[in-house]
Amino acid sequence: MHILQLCPRVPFPPHDGGAIAMHDVAAGLAAAGHQVTVLAINTPKHFQPDTVLSHLAGVRLVTVPVDTRLSPVKALKNLLVGQVPYNVERFISPAVEARLVELLRTEQFDVVQVEGTFVAWYVDVIKREQPSLPVVLRAHNVEYTIWQMLAEGEANPLKRLYLRHLAKGLKKFEQDFLPRFDAVAAITEPDQRRLRALGCAEPVVFVPAGVDLTRFQVNPGIRAKPRTLFMIGSLDWLPNLEGLDWFLDHVWPQAHELLPELELHIAGKNTPARLQGLTKKNVIVHGFVESAAEFMQQYDVMIVPLLSGGGMRIKIIEGMALGKCIISTGLGSEGIFVRNGFDIVLGDEPSAWLEYLRRYCAGELDQQAIGQEAARTIARLYDNRRVIEGFVDLYSIASTRVQPASRA
Repeated sequence: MHILQLCPRVPFPPHDGGAIAMHDVAAGLAAAGHQVTVLAINTPKHFQPDTVLSHLAGVRLVTVPVDTRLSPVKALKNLLVGQVPYNVERFISPAVEARLVELLRTEQFDVVQVEGTFVAWYVDVIKREQPSLPVVLRAHNVEYTIWQMLAEGEANPLKRLYLRHLAKGLKKFEQDFLPRFDAVAAITEPDQRRLRALGCAEPVVFVPAGVDLTRFQVNPGIRAKPRTLFMIGSLDWLPNLEGLDWFLDHVWPQAHELLPELELHIAGKNTPARLQGLTKKNVIVHGFVESAAEFMQQYDVMIVPLLSGGGMRIKIIEGMALGKCIISTGLGSEGIFVRNGFDIVLGDEPSAWLEYLRRYCAGELDQQAIGQEAARTIARLYDNRRVIEGFVDLYSIASTRVQPASRA
């Protein structure tokens, strides 16, 4: 098959969840013998040369530069007269539409995979040009739910009002556009239910994010430092910042008082200046790290204190693949097939987290056994090769929804 993959950013380097998910699908499809053309919006934040995916045989990258940077003037204009939410409007570009039309008119594709809500607007362009071409949405998140949760947790009344406005606009957009796809791949089962509630017609299939296990091999030469916690993730994503702030405010002060030998190591790209200058004792902020796998193996227990967000936390399945014991909120592990106390540790209240940390430092948590079970879970359920099989099956199902006669 020849798959056209439409991405809201260039899926490289694979350092954050969205880039990893898009990169590994393209790589996995190509490894399975398919041809992939990646049409990606080249944003200032993630700008890359057109040759950046040349290491993937069978994958061609086509980029279109678009200025998606936040603009107070454009945001205000959108607030007053916008037809789509500002989060989406930033990714709508005549240049992207023109390049997409050119590809559809000059090349033969078997299916188009659209990566997420922010480029879902282009489904009408695809359907206008090629009504019989199957178009599949990969829903990385149900976006409106993230902004709803952020609004609920926001103390500033003006910010809360604006976040509610964004959530309302995103919900209307997702209700209007997501049902226009021939098939939908939900990244978690809870999101599968949410997408059906938005009106998406079947098939709405659960296809999780996977792990390229060749990229996450345990290095026996790295020994984790005892009595250390670590958190890694994009620190320009609001749910990650919200969760880290919660941990630093509501868990860490008491944890440090009770367990003064415990260290917390924080890594992530685009670390805000306020975190870079953090002066809390035994809290070390590393900023961006080149190798997530190497960083994870240097420290002992991974924390995921997430309070809002949707989709699947890819960093969790990467940490599990490396055999790490992970302490997470229930929401952080949402959509991942794990069992509390078996292959992960879950808690939502600061008191529960403090007890887990006490047990860890006292040698009562058995984090090694939990980590070993975590690695087995990933190998069994989240190997990227299994994920690719799920996508290929979904493409076949989507093809049956278009009129066979019109595909001649």
